[in-house]
Amino acid sequence: MNLVIFGPPGAGKGTQSKFIVKKYNLFQLSTGELLRKEIINKTQLGLDISLTMNSGKLVSDKVASDLIEQFISKIEYKNRIIFDGYPRNKLQAENLNKLLKKYNQKIDLVLKLSVSLDVIKKRIIGRAVCSICGKIYNEFFNPAPVNSNCCSPRFLQKRSDDTLDISILRYQTYEKNIKPVIDFYEESKLLRVVNGEMKISEITNEISHLIEGIKGWL
Repeated sequence: MNLVIFGPPGAGKGTQSKFIVKKYNLFQLSTGELLRKEIINKTQLGLDISLTMNSGKLVSDKVASDLIEQFISKIEYKNRIIFDGYPRNKLQAENLNKLLKKYNQKIDLVLKLSVSLDVIKKRIIGRAVCSICGKIYNEFFNPAPVNSNCCSPRFLQKRSDDTLDISILRYQTYEKNIKPVIDFYEESKLLRVVNGEMKISEITNEISHLIEGIKGWL
């Protein structure tokens, strides 16, 4: 079973992907994490990616495709992948189908988390990561505990691309590019839209219901 989950930056794709991975024994393929790994490792590709992301733009289709194929080609990941945040446009969606077909695979379900710009603003602006344990908090929706040795305010860090202007630009870019992708997957009857503004547990339950409704999902 291969799944795609997408939505605007800050929609909660990463959170739900981690749940799906754990419950259904899949592997999460997050293009965002792959890109940030390149940045952390300070590769030339990582430097180029950093400049692109900090300007509010998205990385090229070729860069994303090359990183994606590294996962698809490995036998241990065959039919056990959840694509987090990819594809972002119709060309990527078509290319993903071609890559999967190349390795005798296919997409079984596409999940779209629908979230408004106002909610995204609060999620992005309020988001911070504990530098000790890596746990993610949000001052509006999920504030860090006041009395904590690990996740106290002095250990919380914001990502360099978590600014209001960049967040708005990324959301608008996403909305502009995503409609052809939605149409593409609607035509193939794989798309299911999930209200991403519900509580995390409610989103999780709805996603479980959709996954377990797939014929032969076990």
